[in-house]
Amino acid sequence: MSKEVKVAIIGLDTSHSIEFPRRMQAPDCADYVKVEGMRAVSCLRFPTPFCDERALDEGQKKLEGWGIEVTTVFEEAVADCDAIMLEINDPAPHLEYFKKCADLGKPIFLDKPLADTIENGRAICDLAKRKGLRVFSASSLRFVKALGECCDRMPNPMFAAMYGPVGPAPTGSSIVWYRVHAFEMLQRAMGRGATGVFARKDKAGVVAVVDYEDDRRGIVELTEKGHSFGGCLRNSDTALPYVVDMRYAYSEQLREVARFFHGDEPPLSLEDTLEVMAMLDAAERSSQSGKTEKV
Repeated sequence: MSKEVKVAIIGLDTSHSIEFPRRMQAPDCADYVKVEGMRAVSCLRFPTPFCDERALDEGQKKLEGWGIEVTTVFEEAVADCDAIMLEINDPAPHLEYFKKCADLGKPIFLDKPLADTIENGRAICDLAKRKGLRVFSASSLRFVKALGECCDRMPNPMFAAMYGPVGPAPTGSSIVWYRVHAFEMLQRAMGRGATGVFARKDKAGVVAVVDYEDDRRGIVELTEKGHSFGGCLRNSDTALPYVVDMRYAYSEQLREVARFFHGDEPPLSLEDTLEVMAMLDAAERSSQSGKTEKV
């Protein structure tokens, strides 16, 4: 990658706002996770229920140590950038800030989840299409090497079972906020076509059964006390289990972002991302109704 893309980070309430710039430019970043071709130049900070002021101060100090200007003024944050990474942990203001960024006409990576509701997710996708924006949104779990190798070996599984932690949200839907990771892995493996979701809650967490129109089935198991991610793809005579190595997850995603910012096509479509949101929405409704809800 010849040109170094200057990136504006919007939001400081997530570890991603620190870990992505670390891999771009921190002097002490290990070579095996470093990602070339981008440099974070600015970060927009604002109050959030997902992070207290002390943590924001600590994050700002780290970023400034790597040469990144931290500001509370949106116009200052985007004044000298080539591309934007929306790294807002709280999904509620995603639509608001996406609208602000959309007017700039610059490529955008919108971190997981797409939005707080399926309605706002659709609004983001509609706006992106209407303005012809270059944008993609995804969880890092979608790009992990172990899952990718299984998908290459079994591109059309009949069944897939994914697992991951629950992660309680400080506000809003915990299913939409953190369970997006496991649903992203499912969508990567199974592709589009989900028709319904039944979500069952118990003391251990949530298990969601996803129906597909061609009699395939997906399962997402979300546990309160578990911290690992993984899954298994199956057809009639083969099973391919995998376990995620999180040491490389951020770098694997960031390389996709770098290629996109340098002009490559996005690694997934907005329709893929919107189906993930639709499954999350159906899982949320099912967890409340006790019935299978339509995607």
